[in-house]
Amino acid sequence: MVEVILRAVRVDVGSSTPLLLLEEVGGSRVLPIFVGAPEATAIAYALQNLATPRPMSHDLLGSVIEALGGRLFAVEISDLVDNTFYANLRILRDREEIEISARPSDAVALALRVGAPILVSDDLMDAEGKIIALGDETDEHDTNDTGESEADLVAELREFLDTIRPEDFNQ
Repeated sequence: MVEVILRAVRVDVGSSTPLLLLEEVGGSRVLPIFVGAPEATAIAYALQNLATPRPMSHDLLGSVIEALGGRLFAVEISDLVDNTFYANLRILRDREEIEISARPSDAVALALRVGAPILVSDDLMDAEGKIIALGDETDEHDTNDTGESEADLVAELREFLDTIRPEDFNQ
């Protein structure tokens, strides 16, 4: 397994689809994963530590895991089948490991909220990892390669969410 950090949340210009860029720790490869707009918003909120008046779904899931005596100790993005990424939540409870299938976007959002590491399988990173110049001068989440701040990215994502229509998802 390769440990990664969430380097950026962006909106792909060509498709207007949110994109996560997961960068390997101590390496140069990046795994790009397209996600849905609501999931990208949840991840952006987690990155900015934005408090919401009521728990979001990922906050709720983290609280449920903890209330049931468990601890999310890692999320793993394990596979890509027919252009769909697969992930697992790895939970430890009473010295027993429980593995639960999850969408990568949900797994990343939850990992960010509880401080769990994000891992990518070696085979997946070898097959799908890309060398992308993200800029060494930037902090982990502060700016992207165009110099946009996280606030700019969130504003761009909000604008995207304001203009998207349900029928756009049928294309």
